[in-house]
Amino acid sequence: MNAWEPLRAEDESTRVAAFDVRRAAPEGQAPPTPLVFASPHSGRLYPDDMMQAAALDAFSIRRSEDAFVDDLIAAAPQLGATVLSARFARAYIDLNREPFELDPGMFADELPEFARARTARVAAGLGAIARVVSEGQEIYNRKLTFAEARDRIELAHRPYHVALSELLAEAKAAHGFAILVDWHSMPAAAAKAGGRDRPADFVLGDRFGAACSGVLPTRVERELEALGYRVARNTPYAGGYTTEHYGRPSGRIHALQIEINRALYLDEARLAPTPGFERLKTNLDKVIAALTATDWAALRV
Repeated sequence: MNAWEPLRAEDESTRVAAFDVRRAAPEGQAPPTPLVFASPHSGRLYPDDMMQAAALDAFSIRRSEDAFVDDLIAAAPQLGATVLSARFARAYIDLNREPFELDPGMFADELPEFARARTARVAAGLGAIARVVSEGQEIYNRKLTFAEARDRIELAHRPYHVALSELLAEAKAAHGFAILVDWHSMPAAAAKAGGRDRPADFVLGDRFGAACSGVLPTRVERELEALGYRVARNTPYAGGYTTEHYGRPSGRIHALQIEINRALYLDEARLAPTPGFERLKTNLDKVIAALTATDWAALRV
């Protein structure tokens, strides 16, 4: 597990990779399974241009991370699933948003007409460039410029999604279909939503059935429940931009978002793994092994 990594002044942002890809087979060889895993919110890089404009310290901003989710699924390539992980922090640019889903109130200049300024996520301060972190704390001490937003999109958002599209295309070419699993974590408080007696350990989001065949969440749910976990579907998280954008069952690309209750593995106050981390990781290895061993041929039609 890696601690927070500031992007040092001597680093050149243009030379920093926006993502890491760990393949289940050497590049150029067909992936052994149709499974592509993504971790868009576990990035730990906070570039100087962001921190110089920030009203909060780095630790406070880190509360928006899906901390250590990439470490929880680290065994996936050895088990047969390719993994794409973001390197830049979610607060720098949120890869699970439309690229130009921007809050006009955050910018000194006018946004272009194509910007998506009137979405629920923007209204909540959580657009592609977030205005707030947990408990509504304002991130910035000044207005940003559209040029800054565009630079972040070109540096991190666009290449990440180009890579994700290519990985899904490779899986589909090899197997006739592709399965995208988008891994996230949720605050323990959010896991209590939905009127349940007990908090959910996992929330599976399939856009209420629109993003994938029901075979996929049913299999994931079965594996998790067999390990004793409580699983909910679509409440409070039905899947974000990635699930909605890529999940096209009619086009033989199936997408599922998985939210993990941070109480299972993380001290949210200290942003440090708890003793539960290793138990959860071991159990997720079992779930991933079961998914990579599954015959998904029904998804080919």
